[in-house]
Amino acid sequence: MALRLVQVNFKARDDSALGRFWAEALGWGVSSEGPGVTNVEPVGFAWPDPAAVCIDVVTVPDPATVQYRAHLDLASTSAAHQTELVARLLELGATPADIGQSLVPWTALADPEGNLFRVLEPRAIYRDTGPVAAVVVNCADPRAMARFWSGAMDWTLHEVSDDHARLRSAADVGPYLEFLRTPALKTMPGRVHLDLLPYPGDDHAAEVARLRALGATDADVGQGDVPWVCLADTEGNEFCVLAPR
Repeated sequence: MALRLVQVNFKARDDSALGRFWAEALGWGVSSEGPGVTNVEPVGFAWPDPAAVCIDVVTVPDPATVQYRAHLDLASTSAAHQTELVARLLELGATPADIGQSLVPWTALADPEGNLFRVLEPRAIYRDTGPVAAVVVNCADPRAMARFWSGAMDWTLHEVSDDHARLRSAADVGPYLEFLRTPALKTMPGRVHLDLLPYPGDDHAAEVARLRALGATDADVGQGDVPWVCLADTEGNEFCVLAPR
């Protein structure tokens, strides 16, 4: 039994507008599974595929205050590409973000609803990830988070230290999932969470039970009667286990 990371979920005031921003930012397309939901994924992409972690934007009545517990890092292929990408994102509606970064080679921006993301300088490790280099989660203990998430999913642990942990899909394609030690960690829920999916034929309830045994706890986000299950990891980060569809 195992799970895979298939999408990053953004709570939004306007799913359509925010979905369009991210589609244009990444060069992807948009679709919708129903009112209030915009799916952002590569054009021609057969979901799910480890080559990309998609974005799911959901309109909610009162999105939580932005908390930078999770964000996207975007890849660039050269210094010129990084500069061009930042300029294009600003034209699309992104704004500069001050997170106390001082002199760094990457650029911090916020999307039109205030969600932080970064445009990285060229890094060899991200040369084959696609436009999303990594999904980054701030945490208190990267080693403990690596233990939980590598047990929760079939993703491979590539690196772990006291300050940083990095996982990637079992197929060694697509973006990385990274955990970054952050001393001034915000404890309130954020707008961004991860969505996991069982493999075909696996038992959804059994997977949820396995996650609870690893230390996950039930999370109530007002989801009501839905086919997915909301949980929180060992540091309280919410995530969902989707039902196969």
